[in-house]
Amino acid sequence: MDIFLKYLGVFAVGGTLCAIAQILLDKTKLTSARILVLYVVSGVVLTAVGIYDYVVKVGSFGATIPLLGFGYSLCNGVFKAVDTIGFRGIFTGGLGDVSSGIVTAIILALVAALVSKPKSKKQ
Repeated sequence: MDIFLKYLGVFAVGGTLCAIAQILLDKTKLTSARILVLYVVSGVVLTAVGIYDYVVKVGSFGATIPLLGFGYSLCNGVFKAVDTIGFRGIFTGGLGDVSSGIVTAIILALVAALVSKPKSKKQ
């Protein structure tokens, strides 16, 4: 029964985050790029004030995989780096924790570009 509650928390948190983004797309004039930036910044701010840690405890991967989780990882990386190397960690810590995700995204984008057949737009 415990695993069921864990899955339910992941689904509820991840689904809520996606539903909020969809509502923002449908009901506002925000573009998808602005919503993505809003989610990353919100993840950083909520982590910095200590709220997002509770969301991660309930939602686990449902909270850390979406873009709010990217902001969460950036902020946690900065906190860790500041604790270990001091002031310089503000500038280097965030990228240290998310670098594997960034590299994976770049490699998969390259593979997709090599595999797909581009279509020209008619003007």
